[in-house]
This record gives sequence, C-alpha cells and structure tokens, in this order.
Amino acid sequence: MTATTGTTSTPEASGQVRALLRTADRGRRRTDRIMTVLIWAAFGVAMIPLVSLVWTVVDNGLGRISMDFLSLSMRNIFGGDPSGGIYHAIMGTLIITGLATVISVPIGLLTAIYLVEYGRGALARAVTFFVDVMTGIPSIVAGLFAVSLFTLFFGPGVRMGIVGAVALSVLMIPVVVRSCEEMLKLVPNELREASYALGVPKWLTIVKVVLRTSVAGLTTGILLAVARVIGETAPLLVTVGVTDSINFDPFEGRMMTLPVFAYRQYSQGLATCADGASTASCVADIAIQNAWGAALVLIVIVLVLNLLGRLVNRWFAPKLR
Repeated sequence: MTATTGTTSTPEASGQVRALLRTADRGRRRTDRIMTVLIWAAFGVAMIPLVSLVWTVVDNGLGRISMDFLSLSMRNIFGGDPSGGIYHAIMGTLIITGLATVISVPIGLLTAIYLVEYGRGALARAVTFFVDVMTGIPSIVAGLFAVSLFTLFFGPGVRMGIVGAVALSVLMIPVVVRSCEEMLKLVPNELREASYALGVPKWLTIVKVVLRTSVAGLTTGILLAVARVIGETAPLLVTVGVTDSINFDPFEGRMMTLPVFAYRQYSQGLATCADGASTASCVADIAIQNAWGAALVLIVIVLVLNLLGRLVNRWFAPKLR
C-alpha cells in the first residue's frame, strides 16, 4: 500500500509567512530610503564646487561685461586703460575651435562607424588601442606635435590658427570616437536586421537607420568633445601665440583665444601685485577684471553650445508614434 502525504497550510504557518514578508518589505523600504539619502547627499556634495565656481566667475566677471568689452580688441591698449575688449579673443576661439571640429568630427565619426559596423580582427584592436592612448595624451604634447608638424613645412617659429586647430583636433578626435562609438552600440541590432531584410545595402542602413536613430547621442558626444577642447590653454600658447589685434585668417599670423587671453591678463595682474601694489589695487586691477570677464564669456559660449545641442536633439531625434 502506498501512502500519499501532503502539506497543508495552517493559520499559524500563514501568519509566519506574512510576518516574514512584512519584515523583508520593511528592510527593502529602509534600504531604499538610505540609498536615496546617500544619492542626494552625493549630488549635493558634487554641486558645491560647481556652484562655487560659477558664482565666483559671475561675481568677478559680470561687472566687466559691456558692449565695448565684447566689441573691441586690445590693440593700442596699455597699462590700466579699461577701454580694451575681447572681441579678437572671441573670434579666435570660435574660428580655431570650429576648424578643430571640422577636422575631428568626420575622422572621429567615421572611425567609430568602422569600429562598430565593420571592425574585426587585428586592425580594429589596433585602432581601439591607439584611440585609448590618444585619450590620455597631455594637451601640451598635442601642441608640440602640431608645432613640429608645421615646422617641417613652414620652418621654425610658425604661429597660425590652423596649427592650434590641428593641436585641438588631436585632443578632440579620441573623445569623438569614444562617445560616438558608445552611441552607435546602443542602436538595436533588430533595426539593422530589418533594414537588411528589406534589401537595403549596409552603407545605406548605416546612413538612414543607424545614424538617424543615434543622432541625439552623437550630437551630445560631439558637444562634449568641443567643451573638452574649447578651454585649452597650453597647446594654444605654443601653436597660436598671442596678439592684441583682430585676425580672422587662421592661415596667416597669430590669433588670440579666450583661455590664452584670460591667462595672459591674469598674469599681468599678478605681476602688478608682485611690484608692491596694495591688495585692493590688485583686486581692482583692470587686467584681472579682463581675465574674469573672459572666463565668464567662455562659460557662456559653452552654455550656448549645449543649448544648441538640446535643440538639435529635439529637431532630429526619431519621433515616437
């Protein structure tokens, strides 16, 4: 004879189960609250230096901002004359950074497409390795590389905007490659396979499907790369030099940029303080005010670029129906 045994639920057992579930639920809620507090605390700690930095720049630089400051250059401005401006530095920054973007974005984007869509084997691994190496290159090394390259063609002492653009592109390309590569990897393979199933060639699938789907992320990555290089000072000091005049031609003569202008003006202000001037006169020195004003304008330019990126994302991102 075979005996069949089974388990029956008793009120006592059900009560124990409910108690265990309530205990586990309270533990999860407690852990969730603790982690929420820790995350908000970390966010607050991270915001302290950012808010302090922005407030310091705005507080020190806003008083220097005026139409003359934004529309005049420093040509024929000497000593404590407050009539000079940063127009030549603004235009130099925009021209050199724009050239660096024109050089870097096609190279970086095509490299990212190769690594994601075509790259296999030793060549892809070598490209990835060198991109990683380039990511850690010091900015001054990029400047020295650009100077050495153009010295071969134009001789020693060459200082032009295009040299600075090449130096910035060396710093910008690996950032573009890495950010675009990650964005392209986020595109679902199902979209590619559906396009192939319809008979669409691979190159057209990349252009019409992959890039179209990831345009928002690609734009963000490119803007991050621009923000990475627009504030560089060391490579521009050795490649572009300094000037007080307006120069719109990146292929002829020296150009001024906002980071170099801020560095130079602040150095002149510190030199005035080192000559025995009082603390009040040092703080009020027009050169130091020019440096803070240039720093504020540079931050505003980066902010405007990010706002433009948001608009591009909204206009060109795929619409969900």
